[in-house]
Amino acid sequence: MCPDKPLKRHSGAGLPVALFVVTVLAFLVLGMSQLQQSSGESISLQIQSQRAFFAAESGAQVAVRDVLDADSCGGINSPLDFDAADGLQTCGAALACESVTADIGGSGGNTVYTITSTGQCGAGADQATRVVEVRVR
Repeated sequence: MCPDKPLKRHSGAGLPVALFVVTVLAFLVLGMSQLQQSSGESISLQIQSQRAFFAAESGAQVAVRDVLDADSCGGINSPLDFDAADGLQTCGAALACESVTADIGGSGGNTVYTITSTGQCGAGADQATRVVEVRVR
């Protein structure tokens, strides 16, 4: 019933091909995970940068109100802390003001105030700083 033929030795490429495929897939997964991690870090830094810009804008708006109410740079309260504001926790703004008086025609007075607001959010490697400058009279 069974032929008395000697069994042939089969030589195949299955194992080397499987190892190659597994190695290529491992490198592909590793590359994708590194890309995902760097993308997440980039988005985090963009969010911190936007928050710092909004802190600088908010600081400038507060400073404009203070300067116009006091009619001098002495009305500015610096630094500002935004811990109570939703979305701006761990953010602050440092304010600076300079005034120049000149003979300017029209309404608004003869004094021009230059207000510089520096917004800062985060700490360490995740820290972002943005500067907004406003002139009012």
